[in-house]
Amino acid sequence: MEKICFELENVEVNYLDKEILKIDRLAIHQFDRIGIVGKNGAGKSTLIKLLAGEVQPTNGHVETHVGFGYFEQVDAPGNYEADPKLLGKLNIQNEVKSGGEQTRLKLAQLLTDYHEALLIDEPTTHLDQDGILYLLDELRYYYGALVLISHDRTVLDELVTTIWEVNEGQVNVYSGNYSDYVAQKQLEREQQNQAHEQYLKEKSRLEKAAQEKMQKASKIAKASSMSKKESKAKANRMFETKSKGTGQKALQRAAKSIEHRMEKLQEVEAVQEDRPIKFHQSKALELHNKVPIFADRLTLRIEEKVLLSEVSFQIPLGKKIAITGINGSGKSTLLQYIVNRGSGLTISPKAKMGYFQQMSYQFNSDETVLQFLKNRSEYDEGFLRSVLHSMMFVGTDLQKSVSSLSGGEATRLQLCKLFLGEYNILLLDEPTNFLDIKAIEALERFITSYKGTILFVSHDQTFIQNVADLQFHISDQKFIQK
Repeated sequence: MEKICFELENVEVNYLDKEILKIDRLAIHQFDRIGIVGKNGAGKSTLIKLLAGEVQPTNGHVETHVGFGYFEQVDAPGNYEADPKLLGKLNIQNEVKSGGEQTRLKLAQLLTDYHEALLIDEPTTHLDQDGILYLLDELRYYYGALVLISHDRTVLDELVTTIWEVNEGQVNVYSGNYSDYVAQKQLEREQQNQAHEQYLKEKSRLEKAAQEKMQKASKIAKASSMSKKESKAKANRMFETKSKGTGQKALQRAAKSIEHRMEKLQEVEAVQEDRPIKFHQSKALELHNKVPIFADRLTLRIEEKVLLSEVSFQIPLGKKIAITGINGSGKSTLLQYIVNRGSGLTISPKAKMGYFQQMSYQFNSDETVLQFLKNRSEYDEGFLRSVLHSMMFVGTDLQKSVSSLSGGEATRLQLCKLFLGEYNILLLDEPTNFLDIKAIEALERFITSYKGTILFVSHDQTFIQNVADLQFHISDQKFIQK
């Protein structure tokens, strides 16, 4: 029998009278491999912090039976030594500066010693593809309990065999990896839609039956009224009226009984499907040059360091193009160079470029989320609401002041602004960082339905496969189409 590593019993976590988590019982066994998924703000990090002892439950208790290692998403690396071999494999130099370098150092520190359990919160946020592959290699054969929060669907598919979905304070358990979870969720939606259709059919049948009974009762009442005017024997008339009145009441009782059954029907809501988003583009923004951006023997440097050496390339009109390469290879620098229309590039004079940078977005305005977009877009309010809903801005979120938004919310709003803006070329530098999977899937729909040209930098392989028409890879100062 497998050893229990963690137990949660009757756990509640409340914050300012709001229920964040409510868990009757969950247990993690010694060889479990669990992926935690859910929207930003659903409580994923709170759940893993409960396991790590960083957060105490409002009610209930959490039992820990093993030693564990904990990778916290936003913490800086600790002041303890890491295995030099791991540092070498992860290409970590003496001076650690970038987010990617800090993430690699934290991973080296985590993996230096063996732990019976690992609790890992978003380890791939700043990692390049080489770093992600290293992480997969290390954790694929890890011998212990693994609990992992990740927005990288490829990583979840490779590493986990159970999904914990955090939704409205509840934790729903699904067997299998992320793809299995998606298939099960789709089956649930189909079953809910079937149940909804069955509910509508039964409700319609009962409504029709009740209506027919009431119509029959009404006819009897009319016939009874007519019979009173007929000149018949008094005894006969009294007999007929009594008989018809009894039949009328029976029909009315039957109709009431049917209405009571309708009230007791278990209502099943229809699945709320996302409305397809279609971004139009004004005639004034249309580009007719089939290659709006091209380079001829371009050399790109940062100070004395050469990133690209005499490269030539063409960016075709209307294509979605992924740019990949290890951290520091020049991906972000190239996007900035294109935005600044640097020398060695030929860019269509009609190009209007929107740029999403790898940074923490903050807004100083007092506008609400909806006002912010209305003041910067020509689209009607209904369409703006649809776009915001797709990016998980729902209900009172639309009335939030943009200055009060969290980093993730501000990033999602900035992406909405770009896709709704007066641009025909978008340059997106790591747009999936800090987005949850639902927001990444919404971004995929945005990119697919966008009529303009998009260049984007990403290390998320599933994201690239879902949206890229072409891939260019930076390696050894070359810019190679894959």
